[in-house]
Amino acid sequence: MRIEQHPVLNFERGEKTVFSFDGREIEAYASETIAAALHAAGVKELGKSQTLHRHRGLFCAIGNCSSCLMVVDGQPNIRACVVKVRPGMKVETQKGKGDLK
Repeated sequence: MRIEQHPVLNFERGEKTVFSFDGREIEAYASETIAAALHAAGVKELGKSQTLHRHRGLFCAIGNCSSCLMVVDGQPNIRACVVKVRPGMKVETQKGKGDLK
C-alpha cells in the first residue's frame, strides 16, 4: 500500500527497519513518518475521538490537527504524521486525554 512511484514527487527511502505498533511488528523505511508506515501496513485507524469514540485516521499529514496523536516510547500526544520512524520504537494507540499508559 506504499506509493512507489509518483509523477511529481521523489520518495527517498532510508534503510528498512522495524518498530512496534500496539504489540505488532511493522516494517518501515527509516525516512518515513510513523503514520506513513502504518498506512502502508494497512492500519487506517490511528485512534478514536475522546467523547463519541469515532474513528480517527490520517487527516492533515502536516502536524496541525490531532487525529494522529499516539503514545511513542511512553510519551503521549506525539503527532505520528510528522515523527520519523526509528528502529525499535514502541508506538501505541492513545486511549484518552493525557494517556500515559
